[in-house]
This record gives sequence, C-alpha cells and structure tokens, in this order.
Amino acid sequence: MSDDAATVTWRQLREFADIDLSRSFVLSWHMEGEALIVDVDLVLEPEHPFYETPRPAEKVCIRPATIAFAYCDELQSTQVTGSEVTEIAGKLGHGAISDLVVLDDGRYAISGEFGTVSLVGERPLLRLKSA
Repeated sequence: MSDDAATVTWRQLREFADIDLSRSFVLSWHMEGEALIVDVDLVLEPEHPFYETPRPAEKVCIRPATIAFAYCDELQSTQVTGSEVTEIAGKLGHGAISDLVVLDDGRYAISGEFGTVSLVGERPLLRLKSA
C-alpha cells in the first residue's frame, strides 16, 4: 500500500487496546506449525483489565505475552536472510518494539531494535501468559 495515510497502526487494532506496544519488548520469535509466535513483555496501561500497580522498583506494569500470526506463509526481515519462514523466524533478534502496522489485508510489518519484519498471515492474536 503506497498511501501512508491509509496504514493502520497497532493503536487501531482491538487486540492491543490499553497496551503500550511502543514500550514493549520482543524476547523471541519462532514458528509453531504454520503460526509465527512472538514472545513479548507487554506494557499494560492502567485501563487494561489485567493491569496491576507496579511494584516500587518498577515504573510500568509488564506482563509476559505472545502475539501469534496464524497461517504465516511469508516472512522477510531487513536484518536476516533465509529462504524458509522457519529459518528466518529462528534467526530474528530481540529488542524494543517501535511499531506494528497493517500494510494491507493480511500483510503486517513490525519494527524495532531487531529491524523491520514483514509478514503475511492472519490477524494477530494476543495472549497474556499467567505469571
């Protein structure tokens, strides 16, 4: 999609309501069957139903979670090369997330300290892990 004004950001996706993805951190990437799984530490905003007041040593409410893109059949990275989706996913780095956008129907881009990862898959499914 060439019109940047039409790009949908993570802030407009209901899956990320009351989450500050731009302050969250990718821990790892891997494939489970046909799904790309991104393990993350998410920053929850006070309005989130699972928000808890941070401990004195913490500044924000952080919860472990996964972001899953089912049926991921195309994966590209600005920092990793490879020919197979599983091979690329296994080499992707970790780091702070700067953005997640919907480029068009089924195409997503995640940017951060790990570069830009573009993928084709189903709408992301966010799951908080139990502590």
